[in-house]
Amino acid sequence: RTRTLLQQLPPQDCDERYCPDLAEEERRQLRAFSARRRREALGQGLACPVPGPCHGCPCKKCGRRLNKGDPGISASRLGDQFWHPSCFSCHFCHQPLVDLIYFQQDGRIYCGRHHAELFRPRCASCDQLIFMEECIEAEGRRWHLEHFCCLECDAPLRGQRYVMKSGRPCCRDCFESLFAEPCQACGDPIGADSEEATHQGLHWHARAACFCCSLCRKPLRGQPLTSRHGRLFCSETCSLGWDASSTASDSSDSAFASAPSPDS
Repeated sequence: RTRTLLQQLPPQDCDERYCPDLAEEERRQLRAFSARRRREALGQGLACPVPGPCHGCPCKKCGRRLNKGDPGISASRLGDQFWHPSCFSCHFCHQPLVDLIYFQQDGRIYCGRHHAELFRPRCASCDQLIFMEECIEAEGRRWHLEHFCCLECDAPLRGQRYVMKSGRPCCRDCFESLFAEPCQACGDPIGADSEEATHQGLHWHARAACFCCSLCRKPLRGQPLTSRHGRLFCSETCSLGWDASSTASDSSDSAFASAPSPDS
């Protein structure tokens, strides 16, 4: 429950003591932002039986009837509306808010986290709201300028090329040394600047010399293909031809290995 509450109502969204690195202007904006939210949007859902005058009223969320005496949830900031207990949840993340703090906006209820994000972006690194005029946006997420850095070496990435790894940015050097997949054909790492082809969890450079039929060497990019034992083929004919050549090679090797030496 504690983890859920911290997720729904991050303390750094309303208390500057949890944001030690803020500049004074950012602190001022956070205080004003928090006070305005408390004044205009904050409330607490009240669990109570549906009173007689509201018999047959529709649930604000699902529209199903609520009868007199049914368990219901009322929200003082939204007038004479009732919800089923399971329906009283954040409009964005659907986490239940019964007996918890909610925020209202345009007739909808939100947990504290997602209500705040209606007005301010949240840094993907520190999880604090961003009050600076500038921030970095990448892959649909936002960062404080100083927090957009490599997940491994912490090198600043503003204005630099990067690769996303597990939702976080990684510099090219760290990506290529730690995360780059080896090409099944040539064995070299597939770098950040290289085009990659994948099939059944295996990886190749997308260039014609690597991503090609194992028998006839026909490039396979954008072409139908088949695979056997980690090898790629342009057709079933080439696949069967590879099997035949492998079998013949194995037989020759065995015969050569078992032949007596001239000395014997």
